[in-house]
Amino acid sequence: MFRDREEAGQRLGEYLKERLATGDGRPVVLGIPRGGVIVAGVVASALAAPLDVIVPRKLGAPGNPELAVGALALADGEEIALTDDRTVRALGVAGSYLQEEIERQRREILRREAAYREGHAPEPVEGRIAVLVDDGVATGLTARAAARAVSRRSPRAVVVAVPVAPPETVREFAAEGLRLEALETPSPFGAVGRFYLDFRQVEDDEVNAVLRAHRH
Repeated sequence: MFRDREEAGQRLGEYLKERLATGDGRPVVLGIPRGGVIVAGVVASALAAPLDVIVPRKLGAPGNPELAVGALALADGEEIALTDDRTVRALGVAGSYLQEEIERQRREILRREAAYREGHAPEPVEGRIAVLVDDGVATGLTARAAARAVSRRSPRAVVVAVPVAPPETVREFAAEGLRLEALETPSPFGAVGRFYLDFRQVEDDEVNAVLRAHRH
């Protein structure tokens, strides 16, 4: 469906130029690392908007950090933690474990924000349309945590924008009052990577290169 993240960003940027009623205020684009920042850089260029990052983290299951039992994002230091209650119950995850995992991921968010921003202040979002961009969502748990965190910073609106998402996730976002714009909503879905010819892992130096290019 998409050649790579750059092509996905080009198509998503053109789509958003038609979908966003920006009025007299420039939007601000917030990329979700790592792969989402590559897409977000192209979208920011299309919208003539500044680029920053929002760093949500999944809360991994005990003994299986790749399995998400929740997600965490920070809003001016305040923790926005979401849990997948069904998975938590099914695995019997203890509350004490969740608190420890939240603290671990909080430290990692702060570390990554410092590494990506390289001493620059966060881009202001107050009164502006905040466009959160990732390379795709499946359950959308981390993107939801990020959207709720950005909402605490008094934007005019928050839009999560992705090249691809399952239709049920778009409906779930809408039911929660969150706006999710997706170019494609295939079903059955599976994993985000199956909709890209090139879905290689993105490294931190690539993220930093995109962010530096937009600062200058």
